[in-house]
Formats: sequence, C-alpha cells, structure tokens
Amino acid sequence: MKRFFDIICSFFGLIFLSPLFLLISILIRFDSKGTVFYKQLRVGKNGKDFQLYKFRTMVEDADKKGDITTSDKDSRITHIGRFLRKHKFDEFPQLLNVLKGEMSLVGPRPELRKYVEMYREEQKNVLSVLPGITDYASLKFSNENELLGKAENPQEYYIRQIMPVKLKLNLKYIEDRGFFTDLKIIFATLKKIL
Repeated sequence: MKRFFDIICSFFGLIFLSPLFLLISILIRFDSKGTVFYKQLRVGKNGKDFQLYKFRTMVEDADKKGDITTSDKDSRITHIGRFLRKHKFDEFPQLLNVLKGEMSLVGPRPELRKYVEMYREEQKNVLSVLPGITDYASLKFSNENELLGKAENPQEYYIRQIMPVKLKLNLKYIEDRGFFTDLKIIFATLKKIL
C-alpha cells in the first residue's frame, strides 16, 4: 500500500510540478554557474548508499570549499538557493528518488555516511525502513539552517544537539508508522511549506 501510494504521488507530483521545475531550473542557471541538480551520496534502507537529488542551492563545487553541514548564513549559498532552501523547494527532485524506490514520501531523512557511522546500535534501526522526503524531524527542525547559523560550531552543534533528537523522532516514526501517520505528516509538511 505504501509503495503504491509513493509511486502514484511521486509520478503525478512530478507531472504537476514540471512547470515549477522548469522555472526553478532557469533561475538556477541564471543565478550561478553550474548544474541545475545536485547529487549527493546518502545512506538508505539497510545501509545501502544511493544518490539523493536536490536542486543546487550552493555555488559549484561548494562541498570542496567547506563543510557539508551549513547554516543559512553560509556564503556559498546562491541568491536563488536561499529562497529554495527557505521554502524547501530544493527537496522536490527527491520525488525522482521516490519513483525509483530509493525513498518514500514519509520516512527518516537520509543521512551522510559520516553521520550514520556515529549511530549507536539502537539508532541504526532507522535504516530498517526507506528514508523519506519528510518526517517528524523535518517538521520539528524546519528552521535547522537558522539554528546552525546561531551556533559557534555548526557541525558540532548538529552532531550533539540536533542529530540525537532527529534519531529519537525517527525511531518514534518507525513505531507509529502507518498510512494515516504518513498522511498526517504529509499534510503538516504541506502546511509548513504553504
């Protein structure tokens, strides 16, 4: 049921959002040099790596010019990138990941391998389900970039303050998961975006 729902929603979501994808693509190309999409290796179900798709919000080769964990004050973020991040539009290409079966609409957000390697044994249970575009943690930390922007050391703050809470919420989702839980999270996410 969940996979069928994911396929239908991602397929029609991609069709419905295609004019917006085109507009965003044009704005990204005009705003800065580089590709429209950004691909990043993330850890999925059962610890398997996959390429996560996003609209590029930073300057070309930004990952070679600084840390991956960024705040909203990071100078590598482009003008259009700030807007896309604020409204979470940069996440829309992950509908392709959902269609491919690498992600679900709802599930724990996929992390970078370097963070997954820090998980305690019980926290690794978050890898027992498909990662998602949204979850309880996405709702709680919708202002994550602002929080990181206020931190003296964003990387350290993420590891010590944000990641443990996210993992706790992810484990809660795994216990509560079901069709109606997913719908509740989807509607809450749409409400935040809109």
